[in-house]
Amino acid sequence: MDITEKIDLIERPPTEEVVTHDELIELFKSNSSPKHYIGLEISGFLHLGSLISTGLKINDFVKAGVKCTVFLADWHTLINDKLGGDWETISKVSKYYQDAFKLVCPEAKIVLGSKLYEEKAEYWSELVKFTKHMSIARTMRTLTIMGRSEDDKKIDLAKLLYPAMQAVDIHSLDVDIAHAGMDQRKIHMLVREIFPKMKWKVPVAIHHKLLPGLSKPVDTSDSQILGKMSKSDPNSGIFIHNTDDEIMKKISKAWCEEANIENNPLLEIARTVIFHDFDEIKVERPEKFGGNVSYTNYEQLETDFAQKKLHPGDLKQTVGNYLVKVISPIREKLNLSEEVNDAIRKSF
Repeated sequence: MDITEKIDLIERPPTEEVVTHDELIELFKSNSSPKHYIGLEISGFLHLGSLISTGLKINDFVKAGVKCTVFLADWHTLINDKLGGDWETISKVSKYYQDAFKLVCPEAKIVLGSKLYEEKAEYWSELVKFTKHMSIARTMRTLTIMGRSEDDKKIDLAKLLYPAMQAVDIHSLDVDIAHAGMDQRKIHMLVREIFPKMKWKVPVAIHHKLLPGLSKPVDTSDSQILGKMSKSDPNSGIFIHNTDDEIMKKISKAWCEEANIENNPLLEIARTVIFHDFDEIKVERPEKFGGNVSYTNYEQLETDFAQKKLHPGDLKQTVGNYLVKVISPIREKLNLSEEVNDAIRKSF
């Protein structure tokens, strides 16, 4: 595989931004197997966005010859009060996350934050040195990476350590490519600003689009925005442990306005998940409604939907059918013990 093919794999959906494209090219010219990392908090039940869309993107990196690491940030989870901020619960659920990512991304290395900190004695001294380059004001501005507001008056001191820890994780793992959802962009920009001052290797930053929730977009002053799929909201998305019937029911209730291709969650699922796994999508419908039709790329599908050649009902049925094919094999292999199930539910 040549460099162009590798870049194409990495930049395919749901990748939204590469900082920078030229740096990524130069990286592959000098290193055929660069090191990648994506960090994840350990929180609720895994869903279509957090496991499958993210996992498929990780597998793109693997196919491009990149050495991938899934960093399960257990200490960050505690700091951010996820899973009730209970260490015992976090430890139990972390095993579930490890099993899930091993199943979806078998070539990726799984690293626990607590394990990294135990093995790397210099981590904490490097953390202190890094924080010398951060003001309190800049730290507060980065708290959105935790789903927190910089105006929150109840932020405890530990949370101010979170952004710096995330940055030093990247250095400690000797990362060439820092990968995350778009919601983590601020920390990567901080890394790219401060690492040169410390003479640390500066990674290429790659951000993927977060898979949207299934609800109608929320009106803002100048636009509409879709919320992301959330582990804490069972109605916002498709969870790995939903039954086939539950998947079909949720998709049937999803917001999908006729001919509207803006902020359409079903089109986004088709683009980033279904066309990632399938070379062709077949829509089955009665002859009186146009008969069966097949799509070999997303652009054809979107165009037909925009021109009202594909009805929302047919799109929903098709997306639901293909999601069942994607999710059911994972659900059947991924063990969710009663203990872990109860621990997650009690944390909400």
